[in-house]
Amino acid sequence: MDTTSVSLLRRLRDVDQQAAWQRFVDLYAPLIFHWGRTQGLNPTDASDLVQEVMSILVVKLPEFQYNPQQRFRGWLRTVAVNKARDIQRRQSARPAAPIEESDLPEVANGADLFEETEYQHFLVGRALVTMKSEFPEHAWQACWKLVVEGQTAAEAARQLGISENSVYVSKCRVLRRLREELSGLVD
Repeated sequence: MDTTSVSLLRRLRDVDQQAAWQRFVDLYAPLIFHWGRTQGLNPTDASDLVQEVMSILVVKLPEFQYNPQQRFRGWLRTVAVNKARDIQRRQSARPAAPIEESDLPEVANGADLFEETEYQHFLVGRALVTMKSEFPEHAWQACWKLVVEGQTAAEAARQLGISENSVYVSKCRVLRRLREELSGLVD
């Protein structure tokens, strides 16, 4: 499964792409934090891990060449886990061998599948929050009422004071934009 937007990775080659970098941070900082916590870091150290990994990525991503045969998140997880181990080493002076991407478990067991599903829900939620400001309130509400609340177009139109056709058009525009936003990020 390809869970990383190739277009986002391309935009990150330009360090001046503030919107792309903000989107990347919004999507991946919580995941890096989670990986730090699963490595045994406390919340403060996991926050430091996010900062250290993002500092590395600012340097590495502009020259990063996406390979569709490999998972970007696997590479990112390798970077994060190795940095987490560096943090632990600095704190305890206990040596730990760096891991390779091939050492990481593939999504196979129930816990990993849950984590993947949870991450995809997170992505959809972040995309919705980010996108909401791109649409007039009535368009956003029309889509929300049809898709999330399960209302009919007639009910939504009556509540919003717009035509049923406007409700359908709004729904299509919002969902099309959501698909664009999540292209390559979720199945």
